[in-house]
Amino acid sequence: MDTLPIINRTYDVFKHVTELLEHIPKRQRHSLGTSIEGTVLACLEHLIMAKNAPKPLKAAYLIQASSHLEMLTLKLRLLLELKLCSATSIFKMQEATAEVGRMLGGWLKAQNAP
Repeated sequence: MDTLPIINRTYDVFKHVTELLEHIPKRQRHSLGTSIEGTVLACLEHLIMAKNAPKPLKAAYLIQASSHLEMLTLKLRLLLELKLCSATSIFKMQEATAEVGRMLGGWLKAQNAP
């Protein structure tokens, strides 16, 4: 089974998120932490759906993945602003998320090209 680099990178983001969330207080882990994990998994799910979908449907899945990625960015910023994790860890996650966003933008642009 071929796995696209964007899917691999998003999977890596999920692994880092689960490690990161182990270190936040229990109350936030079960609310914000669960929400963050769900957002990353939803993004990953839509990327996989886009990979396997027929060409006319790919763009819709990519747009949904993009919206989940944007939500992830906001939730990571919230972790940083509430000082629930180390800034270094959050910045690394934000960089990885930005990389996925660039890959996603390129894929979406390729879908819309004539």
